[in-house]
Amino acid sequence: MPADSRSRAAAVRRLERSSGALATAAAARMEEAHPWYAALPAADRSWVNLVSQAGIAAFVRWFRDPEGAQAITADVFGTAPRELVRAISLQQTVDLVRTVIEVVEESIDDLAAEPADAAWLREGMLLYSREIAFAAAQVYARAAEARGAWDARLESLVLDAVLRDDVADDVASRGAALGWRSVAGVCVVVGPAPDGDPETVAEAVKRSARHHRMDALTGVQAQRLVVVLGGVAAGADPVPPARAVVPHFAPGPVVVGPVVASLGEAGRSAREALAAAHAVAAWPDAPRPVASEDLLPERALDGDGEAVARLVDGVHRRLLAEDPTLVETLTAYLERSGSLEGAARELFVHPNTVRYRLRRVADITGLTPTVPRDAWSLRLALALGRLADRPER
Repeated sequence: MPADSRSRAAAVRRLERSSGALATAAAARMEEAHPWYAALPAADRSWVNLVSQAGIAAFVRWFRDPEGAQAITADVFGTAPRELVRAISLQQTVDLVRTVIEVVEESIDDLAAEPADAAWLREGMLLYSREIAFAAAQVYARAAEARGAWDARLESLVLDAVLRDDVADDVASRGAALGWRSVAGVCVVVGPAPDGDPETVAEAVKRSARHHRMDALTGVQAQRLVVVLGGVAAGADPVPPARAVVPHFAPGPVVVGPVVASLGEAGRSAREALAAAHAVAAWPDAPRPVASEDLLPERALDGDGEAVARLVDGVHRRLLAEDPTLVETLTAYLERSGSLEGAARELFVHPNTVRYRLRRVADITGLTPTVPRDAWSLRLALALGRLADRPER
């Protein structure tokens, strides 16, 4: 530092007189050295210039009285609106600070009254630049914390709307605010929540989703982990995408709902996934993950009216509409423990006729009568259909 207060005062006066020129030179250097600065909107560029001017002015005040100066964060970054933190990244802020410091350092020889004064001016600039770096880190850390808390609340609102199947028109905009890029292909995955911090679990799920080029919204409710996946191919089998996040669930069955067109329709996928998760205990050998559609029989037994309707319409009524003999043949085959010959004798037809009709049943319903699991589903669907179509008394 200068040897006496008179020398310090003279240096401060020179800095004050040069602050405007230094700020102008810093703005010109930023536009020349950093393309991102020139690409900023005029309003944001003016705020950046104001921050650089405030930084130089704060340096003058700090240099006058290093011990008694106000907090640098308030002096420099307090002049800019909070929105500037989103418009300019931390790396760009580092570039901004470095450029301003370089401009000031290059002018030190002109600001120093004597060559010996340049050394303590540079020392003061070095100390001040360190304080500026810590202040910038503090600003962005606080912004990140605030953003994280806001994102958590917003994600909770979106997830709650999806689970209640009460998705309003603004859910897409809320998803976009959370960084949701996907406009199509959404499914909901439900399973037991693992132990540990829910935020840590959520971040791990999102990393896995991003690795597979998907978006994810997550939430832990009681003992249940719910994941909304986006970026799934429309109309695709939901099970393969769900496998990307299955390792993050606790041991136990994991259910995935059907793929829907958009986040606004995710309530339907969530409704089916939750219904299937409630009924999956009836199928101990269910794969992990299992599609909610594969649990239609268990869901129907559990009182899910939508599952009952889909079994009745998709099997019983559809077969009747296609050919009533298919229902007759399927019933005879199932009642005789899957015996082609027994069904053929009952119907007075050749076994090959029974075999042909069963293939048609499989083509129409997607369920193969010769597969035990599908045979049970078909038997239940026929029973539900007869109950649904019984004459009223």
